[in-house]
Amino acid sequence: MIVDLPSTTTVAVSKKLVQLRQDTGAMALSRVLTLVIVVGELDAEAAIDAATDASHQHPCRIIAVVLSNKRGKSRLDGQIRVGGDAGASEVVVLRLFGALTDHGRSVVTPLLLPDSPVVAWWPTEAPSNVSQDPIGAMAQRRITDAAEAKQPKVALRNRAKTYAGGDTDLAWTRITPWRTLVAGAFDTLEARVTGATVVAPDHDPTAALMRGWLAARLHITPKAESTTQYPRMRAVELTCENGDVLRLTREDGTATFSRTGQVDRQLPLARRPLGDELAEELRRLDADQIYAEALGALAGIGGLEERSPNRVHIWKDPAVSERPDAPADPVPDGAGAEPAG
Repeated sequence: MIVDLPSTTTVAVSKKLVQLRQDTGAMALSRVLTLVIVVGELDAEAAIDAATDASHQHPCRIIAVVLSNKRGKSRLDGQIRVGGDAGASEVVVLRLFGALTDHGRSVVTPLLLPDSPVVAWWPTEAPSNVSQDPIGAMAQRRITDAAEAKQPKVALRNRAKTYAGGDTDLAWTRITPWRTLVAGAFDTLEARVTGATVVAPDHDPTAALMRGWLAARLHITPKAESTTQYPRMRAVELTCENGDVLRLTREDGTATFSRTGQVDRQLPLARRPLGDELAEELRRLDADQIYAEALGALAGIGGLEERSPNRVHIWKDPAVSERPDAPADPVPDGAGAEPAG
């Protein structure tokens, strides 16, 4: 069931949710978290579909904050999806217009599930510092996707500079199957690994994180081998102290594992749907220390895993900051600081 609420308020949306709960039963009592999606109009439906798929593993309330046209009068168009249109969740779509697009947190807050964790997800471009973003500051877990950034590897380095406990990226999630197979190779490996090579396109953020992971785990400096024949990471090769070479190569949803002196083996390595990748990140709400170590090794910044998970939101009035005569820092030190940990 889909209920449209044009030109509405959060109070009206909240009341409608209560009414639907009374009409359809206790649809929200089993929800374990609130997933807040911040997305543009063009990518909204694909993101909502992925979140709905993930909700089958993690029942939640999905709040999609759709940033529409910033021009014109402020307006909020609401939509509620329940039942077959919402999977194992309830979906609240909030389309923001005008100046309201700069105040997503104020719109979202009244609709959060009480006493439940909050996860924020930016399916496309994300703020430069997600832990200090108004919505990101109130979330225990913040999910970005460097692959959707204009400059994926630059976005990863920026994630390292601004990292706070609870940050993660779907580029990291996508190499989970790769890391599983590479780690499995060590079950029969006795010699020390002295070198590694990752074959991938220059712009692939998953390959960059794979090199960071290998560097952090094996204390080596992996090499990057560029390829233009494949759209994503193609192979990972490890060189051992005794001269053995181990290579994992992906081809059409399978991987060929080859090792010096042994017969090649075929292993499954298919690309997963976006909903499955999101579901993996919803399994944990604490800081991912392994991701932090890999990200730090990639960017050459140590100690990311030791950073505090506390977030601070420093609010600045967009109307003031966009004025030509506005001071460089319109908010004095400490003013407007809101602990969000």
